[in-house]
Amino acid sequence: MYDISKFSVKNEPVILGIESSCDETACAILRGRKILSNRIISSAAEQAKYGGVVPEIASRMHTEAVDEVCRLALADAGLRPQDIDCVAATYGAGLLGALLVGLSFAKAFAYALNVPFIAVNHIRGHIAAAYLDKPDLKPPFVTLLASGGHTAILCTSSYTKFSILGGTSDDAAGEAFDKCARVLGLPYPGGPSVQKLAEGGNACINFPSALVKNSQVLRFSYSGLKTAVINYCHNAQQRGEELNGADVAASFQRAAIDPLVKKTVECALACGVKTVTAGGGVVANSYLRRTLNEACQKAGLQLILPEKKFCTDNAAMIASEGLNQYMAGNFSSLDVNAAAAIPLK
Repeated sequence: MYDISKFSVKNEPVILGIESSCDETACAILRGRKILSNRIISSAAEQAKYGGVVPEIASRMHTEAVDEVCRLALADAGLRPQDIDCVAATYGAGLLGALLVGLSFAKAFAYALNVPFIAVNHIRGHIAAAYLDKPDLKPPFVTLLASGGHTAILCTSSYTKFSILGGTSDDAAGEAFDKCARVLGLPYPGGPSVQKLAEGGNACINFPSALVKNSQVLRFSYSGLKTAVINYCHNAQQRGEELNGADVAASFQRAAIDPLVKKTVECALACGVKTVTAGGGVVANSYLRRTLNEACQKAGLQLILPEKKFCTDNAAMIASEGLNQYMAGNFSSLDVNAAAAIPLK
């Protein structure tokens, strides 16, 4: 009988994490914070044919890949299923069908092994990616979260608690990057395509900043910036002018990222913390990484940046957050369901 009240916490547990929120089917195994294996099977090439993620294709490919990716991760780690102490999996947010594949597999795995199961908030996984870069990292610290679904600045007070210092009023930064890529005719995925194009351009176009001015609370808005880029490109086309896509990309990138960097450092100083971390797919952007590093150095702050492969969707960050919850004894029941949208909490 699967009874979470009878599970106990072990030191240096072996955590198997599964991630399937979008187009990556991933499995990673950690012993404590040490990564033993990290496997990803991606459907990005198939999705690129359609210019973005098709949920039905993603779900079908997760179904085909989830067993294989877990077998590969176990083989890489040199472990048997019986060596796993806990199974963690993303339950939200993401594509509902895709989430259900990984979540159902993970719950069945935990049930078969009679080990704790932990349902992980995908966004918390992005925050926990910082521990992969610096295993001895301890709260408090301030985190810049910038992904396709969320944009926020957070203050982490413990391994399982954080407060929101500021966030977006509408679109997330990652979504804006994708829309900018689309209007410029760039291939999927949009974020890396915009960054590559921007490297050959000048940030000479005065697009509106993503920072909401005259707000009583710290807010960002990417809807207006996204619309400004679309209008700029369409107006140039209607006038018959040749569009300098590299300049558009560089100018958009500056308007989208500079306010995030500036306010993250300001929040860290206001909170009196010495460390800044960052997580989410947009944090793989080279311009963000460079400018955030420069700003933190100037302010005398330590910056912990996960490797780029741990900023985009991966299972190691899910296992890392699974470890946080495991050590706190926050086990999940097997009736937890997938959720396409969940609050940032």
